[in-house]
Amino acid sequence: MEPQRAVDESSAEGSLVETSLNDVEIATPDLPPAKFVDVSDLGTVLVREFGPRDAEITVVLLHGWTATADLNWFRCYDALGERFRVIAFDHRGHGSGLRSKKRFRLEDCADDAVEVARALGVEKFVPVGYSMGGPVAQLIWRRHPERVRGLALCATAPVFSVKRVERLGFLGASGLAALARVAPEQTRTWLTDQLYLQRKSQEWEPWAIREASSHDWRMLLEAGTAIGAFDSTDWIGGLDVPASVIVTMNDNVVSRRRQTMLFDLLPDAHVARIDGDHGAVVDMADQFVPALMRSIISIEERVQ
Repeated sequence: MEPQRAVDESSAEGSLVETSLNDVEIATPDLPPAKFVDVSDLGTVLVREFGPRDAEITVVLLHGWTATADLNWFRCYDALGERFRVIAFDHRGHGSGLRSKKRFRLEDCADDAVEVARALGVEKFVPVGYSMGGPVAQLIWRRHPERVRGLALCATAPVFSVKRVERLGFLGASGLAALARVAPEQTRTWLTDQLYLQRKSQEWEPWAIREASSHDWRMLLEAGTAIGAFDSTDWIGGLDVPASVIVTMNDNVVSRRRQTMLFDLLPDAHVARIDGDHGAVVDMADQFVPALMRSIISIEERVQ
C-alpha cells in the first residue's frame, strides 16, 4: 500500500521550500528528512526519523485528530531532535498515513506505532500524544507495556464523550462516516470543504491546507467516533512507567476539566500548564516547546 503523498526530499535543505500544488507555489517549513518504511504486512509508511541515534530516549510523536505529524509537531522538531531520537508519522487515514477499508480503531494506531518503531530497530520508546494522540499513547502502554519507557500526554484526556451533547456529536460523526464509505468522490470533496478546510482556510497557511486536504475523510470521521468511545479511566491509573502531562488551560476542544482528570488519575505525573487553546503546540510554541522538553526530560530522569 503506497502512501498518498510524495516525499519532498529537498525540504531539509532550506528554511522555506517552494512546492508546486495545482500550479500554485506553496512555501513549506523546513522539515526533517522523510523516508518510506516497510512495516510488516501493513504496507509502506512515510516516516520522519531524526536526532541522535544513540540518545537515551527515543520519542514517537502521535498527532491529533484531523492533523498530520508535521502540522502538529513542526514547531517542536528542532528542539526535540537536539536531544532525543525522534520518530514521527501520520496516523491511519490522516495525511500520508495508511489507508484501509477496515473501520478506524485507535487500537490499530497504537499497534502501528509499535510496528513502525520495530521496523526502525527501536525496542522501547516514549509515546508523546497530543489530543487524539493521547488515547493512542495510552493504548500503546496498555497493549504493549514492554515497549514503553514513559508517557507524555499533551492537551488530551482519559475520556472525551462525557456530556449528552458531545455524545450526539460523535453519533453524527458516525453517520457521516457511513455516508462517506459509500459516497461518490464529489461527496467526499464536499465533506472535506465543509468539515475542515472551509473553517481553516482563512487562518492557515496554504501548506497547512494542503496537508489537511490529503486526509481520507471516511476514516477521519470514524476516528471521531472512536475518540468519543474512548475511556481509560478504569485502567490508566495502573500506569507503571513515568508520565508527564501538559494541560492547555484555555482549551475549547478538550476541556481543562477533562485534561485535569489525567493528573488526578496519575498522581506521580510531572505536570505543566500552558495558558493557551488547543492549538498551543503551534500558536504558542515559544511556551509549549520548552514545556514539552521539560516533560520528556522529567521522564528521562525517572526511567529505570
